[in-house]
Amino acid sequence: MHLPRQLGPLHDLLSTPEAYDAVLADVVEQALARLTPEGNLEHPDADDDIGDTSLGVTSLLALAWQRAKDPRLPEAVRHSLAFHLRERVYTEDNPGYPNLTVRNSRLPYARYVLEAGAHPIGDCPSTVWALLQAVNILDLADGLVDDGQRTELVELGRGYWRWLTEATFFNPQEAGNQAIGCVVGGLMLARHLPPEEGEPVRERALALYTDRIRAHRVLDRGVLLPPEHGGAYDNNYGPISLSFLAQAHRISGVEMFAEDGDALARYLDARLPNGGFDNGGPRYSEQHSGFESVLGLRYFGARIGSDLGRYRGDTRWGRHAVGPDGGIDGHFAWMLVWQIKDATRWHRTPSRNPARHQLRAGTVSVAFDQRMTPSLVEAAGTYYLPAAVNRQHGFGPVVDGFLLSRPMGEVRVRDLESDGLSAKLVTKPVVGRDHVLRHVQSLYVTDGVSLWITVAVERLDGMPYLLAGLPYATDDGDRVRRTAEAAVTSAGPLRLTHPRAAGVDHFDARSETTQELAAFALAADPRGYGNPDEGWRHLVASTALEAEPAPGAPQDLHVFAVRYGSPAPLAPTFADTPAGLTIRTEAFTALIGNPAGDDRGEPALELRRR
Repeated sequence: MHLPRQLGPLHDLLSTPEAYDAVLADVVEQALARLTPEGNLEHPDADDDIGDTSLGVTSLLALAWQRAKDPRLPEAVRHSLAFHLRERVYTEDNPGYPNLTVRNSRLPYARYVLEAGAHPIGDCPSTVWALLQAVNILDLADGLVDDGQRTELVELGRGYWRWLTEATFFNPQEAGNQAIGCVVGGLMLARHLPPEEGEPVRERALALYTDRIRAHRVLDRGVLLPPEHGGAYDNNYGPISLSFLAQAHRISGVEMFAEDGDALARYLDARLPNGGFDNGGPRYSEQHSGFESVLGLRYFGARIGSDLGRYRGDTRWGRHAVGPDGGIDGHFAWMLVWQIKDATRWHRTPSRNPARHQLRAGTVSVAFDQRMTPSLVEAAGTYYLPAAVNRQHGFGPVVDGFLLSRPMGEVRVRDLESDGLSAKLVTKPVVGRDHVLRHVQSLYVTDGVSLWITVAVERLDGMPYLLAGLPYATDDGDRVRRTAEAAVTSAGPLRLTHPRAAGVDHFDARSETTQELAAFALAADPRGYGNPDEGWRHLVASTALEAEPAPGAPQDLHVFAVRYGSPAPLAPTFADTPAGLTIRTEAFTALIGNPAGDDRGEPALELRRR
């Protein structure tokens, strides 16, 4: 079973002027064939996300005309624009819309569903989208739209902006991408107003960003992020927010958008493995955006000097939104317009700067969560998620059913590169059920092909083992498919276990159920509204790799040693020295310093290739 939206890396999409002209030429032919006598360009099967879609296709026709001067397009643009102005502008309050701050304002807004009261909760983002479609057309209107339509469109944009900032609560869905998009709409609108009117709009947009978005960012993995549907990051909407930040910086030149975009880009770079797979988020777990992410990934990838385009997108939406039949849908058209107009080139090589929450070399990646426990491991094209045991999730030693991975104190990290090897040593103080403080030292070493994880902890009573991950998915060329197999070996006995119990709170990797579906099944609210991250935390048990202690460890330590990416035997040796624990494998020799660290408490690590 292939994951439905983890498709190809977005930087594989051609981004030459010729490629974009071909995209627009296809849009033109589809649109002209679809254009109704009334001027409607909506996809005929669309029933939601619809209030801005005809206007979005109109903006693409305007861009196509500016680039190719197709004589068929001016009349189509004027005709379709007249349709939106006449048929898709609503000024009577939508029955049931819960977020109004002014009743009967008569300000225009766009509907998510055209039928009155059918699904009013989506009217706010639909109005943001309609504002963005409108200002794009204004940017492209010269020589194309007559003065009367242009004046009417400016007034509509002003009305949309006032409805979003005066008649309804700002950002009522707590969706960072929508909120930043609204700010972008205000910044773009301001340029089309007289200075005495445009400057207050610009100032209001900047104030909304500063006071209502930036001031409420959420900390994750050491980075402040614009919150998304109540969480710090969503793998679908986070890259869309990055695109909005790119556009905000492009049109305003305000440095805070670049600073926040750089931070979000570095965060995404750290959590994203070499192969571009990602999962997790408070709205979706595995749904990836497509072309909506390209602008931000390309723009900020170039700024931070890293290959963010490796992000696997939904390439069914590789160029623009489409309906079930593959036909163009105008939703998100504003992002394609910006993407085509931006000349930034893809940065295609990884950053060489070490990142606290990432270890990456060659085809091997480890992404770490806030607690410096792996959130995703990649080796030999296979992706491993944190496994679950007794409602505890992570990688780490387990004794008597208790996972020793949650820190009780500061987590220390040491990065080191030596002789073509990359390593990260994580020293974590933990407390078990016996309330005894122990130090877990986890050493991650990679040569770019295989990954060695060695974990040392003060000797434990009982029958400890290392919870070493849940094999979940593997690269299959241009797709990602589900798997329950793994090329993993251990110095001690290794087993791949599966939950003995059934039910939604037990995840068996041999099933075809995806992590996203399982997470939604455990969430408190229905799919699309529940928080899958929160739901997944309710998982009781999962398929898991379990490694027993390695033989030959010092008497006062339990040492676990696992290698990912190769099934060849693993037989490390260990030696306890005054300076710490020496580990010798077939590939390297490492010295892990004592848990107390150096004179500042920082971890000591030595590494050399054998």
